[in-house]
Amino acid sequence: MSIELPKPIADYVEANAQLDVDGMLKPFAADAVVLDNGHRHEGHAEVRTLLEEAVVGAKAIFAPDTVRHENGQVVVEGLAHGDFKGSPIRFTYGFTLENNAITALEITT
Repeated sequence: MSIELPKPIADYVEANAQLDVDGMLKPFAADAVVLDNGHRHEGHAEVRTLLEEAVVGAKAIFAPDTVRHENGQVVVEGLAHGDFKGSPIRFTYGFTLENNAITALEITT
């Protein structure tokens, strides 16, 4: 199923499919905040560490299948599969975009 994603999110998803940390980080604003698993990661250095450990380390690839706009966010849902307990798991990614960049991302299951 092909869905239409805003460019920064599409770029993130495409880079994620290749487990490309630099490509995944590129659409994020320098001061972006990522909330994942109850933890806050702020700025490129912290987001990079999260991506290296939680995404590339677990070979976690997110395959979005739905998108909607809700409360100022672009909410993207889909399965993530990889080398982690319970794989595949359905995730919800709530992206906040500003000036064609991801300024915030909240990841929930």
